[in-house]
Amino acid sequence: MLPLICTNRPSIEEKVSRESTKRIKNNEQNTIPYAMSRRRRTGIIVLCMLAIVVFVWLDYSHIRGKWQSQPKSEEQAKAYDFQKYHTKTFTVVNVVDGDTIDIDIPDEPYEHTRIRLWGVDTPETKNPDLGVMYFGPEAAEFASRLVLKKSITVYLDESNNTRGKYGRLLAYVQLPDGRFLNEVLLVEGFAYADSRFRHSFYNKYTQLEASARGLKKGLWENVTREQLPEWLQQRKANLLSK
Repeated sequence: MLPLICTNRPSIEEKVSRESTKRIKNNEQNTIPYAMSRRRRTGIIVLCMLAIVVFVWLDYSHIRGKWQSQPKSEEQAKAYDFQKYHTKTFTVVNVVDGDTIDIDIPDEPYEHTRIRLWGVDTPETKNPDLGVMYFGPEAAEFASRLVLKKSITVYLDESNNTRGKYGRLLAYVQLPDGRFLNEVLLVEGFAYADSRFRHSFYNKYTQLEASARGLKKGLWENVTREQLPEWLQQRKANLLSK
């Protein structure tokens, strides 16, 4: 009888089992980085989509804001200005000259809103073509004393457009004491009644100028015809003529 020989060689079943286990481990090792890579790609795609959505929203908001702040038609512009300025109180931050001031509210694209007073024309001080006209500095200084760094109330003319030739806001400016700067300039002889443009107080302003002229107030004491604005010389041929 032959003796039994013991060996460590695995049986066929053990070999099959070991091969199966090895394949499973290999599959798991290959699947984990693939799954991680797929999740990473998905995350990047989601982040890109969110970035696009935010960019589009910001861009649209900017465009919408510009559209809302810049009305298309003349009527829309007038309604917008009335809502923004009419009967509202602001602080004067700069006096350009006697009939032009800046107030502390933005007027795109400008930091402040520039107001041109309705119905009056003061002698020029900043015009490069005309230079400094007679009584211009005095008118600017007078206006500065009345309004600079003070609160004023803006009134627009319902029967007219709210903007002038250069985009400035056309307004009547009420002083803290209740008077209107437009009228005070005329009464004290620092401005001419501007007859080039009709407005709600056209006749009143003409009378105020005539009264100041008769009393020789302000500039009317010594002004000569040659020192008058060109438009006034053309419209009133006999004014101050000898």
